[in-house]
Amino acid sequence: MVNALALSRLLQLASPLLPVGAYGYSQGLEWAIESREVASVATAQAWIGDSLQIYQARFELPVLYRLYQAWQAQDLVAVQEWDMFYQAGRDTAEGWAETRQMGYSLRRLLNDLKPMSPALVAQINALESPAFPTLYAAIAQHWQIPAEQVLHGYIWGWLENQASAAMKAVPLGQVAGQTILLSLGERLPQVIEAAMQLPDDAMSNFNPLLSIAGCQHETQYSRLFRS
Repeated sequence: MVNALALSRLLQLASPLLPVGAYGYSQGLEWAIESREVASVATAQAWIGDSLQIYQARFELPVLYRLYQAWQAQDLVAVQEWDMFYQAGRDTAEGWAETRQMGYSLRRLLNDLKPMSPALVAQINALESPAFPTLYAAIAQHWQIPAEQVLHGYIWGWLENQASAAMKAVPLGQVAGQTILLSLGERLPQVIEAAMQLPDDAMSNFNPLLSIAGCQHETQYSRLFRS
């Protein structure tokens, strides 16, 4: 059970108002739209749903959970190891740059926020170009948000951003965006539970079509998004 203050902090972390630039990235979705792989509500939902089940559930969320546990144990060696593991798994130039840029923006925000734990800020500042999930986990753990809720807020923010990108670039209407969120939102509890139980040796970023989309986007002629 998440208490009222922790819930408020979680909503703040997951909010589109968090100034990290997440709205500027589509994670390959824009190329899928350009190539007509995604051209409707149904195809947008299928693309985002596949990314959720194949990539997020098996790689990003399990790494986020391990980063949370490492911060909770104050094991900074493990924090650095999982940060490097995650960054190595961002297998396109744009994907790798995205998470480092968002991490940079979140760290800059932390340094500007008053009051914030000086010890936590010092630990974060000591990291070299950390990924966004690394800092997300650090802040969430500091604010005593339960791990399951941390993953829920994180993946909801990702899902909302993907739906927003589809709405802008296909384009789709607001009802279509809410349809995607309503349908895929039903999967999140199961996805989160599976991610928290996934063994280390079962983690995988293997999603060839998503990787191809990211690579193709790097040379796409007309772009609204940075990835």
